[in-house]
Amino acid sequence: MKIEKIWFEGDYIYGKSDEGQTYRQSLLWYPRLRKASDDARSNYTFSTIGIHWRALDEDVSFESFTYEEAEPSKLQRFFLTHREINVSEFAKRVGIKAALLRSYIQGFKKPTQECERQILKQIHALSEEYAQVVF
Repeated sequence: MKIEKIWFEGDYIYGKSDEGQTYRQSLLWYPRLRKASDDARSNYTFSTIGIHWRALDEDVSFESFTYEEAEPSKLQRFFLTHREINVSEFAKRVGIKAALLRSYIQGFKKPTQECERQILKQIHALSEEYAQVVF
């Protein structure tokens, strides 16, 4: 499958394949592309395996348009929209390896329900700590 045409609407990039199929992906996966101007987004090239934005140093593979989950999970969305959180340090709070938490965020692995509960518990604990800050 090869994408022949792309466009942007809201928080998504859409692609039309050479087979006539329309696909979409969340721009949360591509922060530079998400924040880019329309002009910067229109400056791309197609390769044999994907789309490249040289000025943005961003690549989107054709294959990624066929992934089952175009929309990040709630856990992924949280970390993708709160990049100020240091994933390595947060993983220590949860008691898991940073590489494992990154795999959850990137969608390579799915956490168990218990692990998801532990991550959410630490997110809530962190928010309580922030809420107690007084200057």
